[in-house]
Amino acid sequence: MESEWDREKVRALRRHLKATQQEMAEEMGTRQQTVSEWETGLYRPRGASKKMLSILAERSRFQYGTDGDERDPGAEGGQPPFDEGSSE
Repeated sequence: MESEWDREKVRALRRHLKATQQEMAEEMGTRQQTVSEWETGLYRPRGASKKMLSILAERSRFQYGTDGDERDPGAEGGQPPFDEGSSE
């Protein structure tokens, strides 16, 4: 299911991933400035970027059909969205 991505959803997804704009951009194969432009509402994701956001959201169990940041740090079977090495 592909969702419309507005600035609030993009930012909420990034926060859910606990990623910086740079980390999210690298994961998506885009520039940090592009992520910033999405989050400020200057541009909206489209095409492959929109699809990639949906894939990241589904992979991280982000509830992008709802409003706001849907963090669930205790989600079972969840897989970290980024390989950041040892985080604990």
